Amino acid sequence: MTAHPGDFLRGLFHSDGCRFANRVTVRGKAYVYPRYMFVNESADIMALCQWGLDLLGVAWRMNRRNSLSVARRDAVATLDRHVGPKS
Repeated sequence: MTAHPGDFLRGLFHSDGCRFANRVTVRGKAYVYPRYMFVNESADIMALCQWGLDLLGVAWRMNRRNSLSVARRDAVATLDRHVGPKS
């Protein structure tokens, strides 16, 4: 995986992940921005996903025990380059 983390992550996100428009409202103002989510019950697979994201320098956060999110603008742009749309 260290040689091609983007290819590995593409497979993970195409099987157990998604990219969507996150909609939030702060003090009455609506914001929409792209975000990636990856969900998997296997701690081993989750750790591999985290490792791959770290290799690419992508900022990520665990929002639940089995769910990881990528929401920072630069991190989403990096994943867009490596993961691309589902086919």
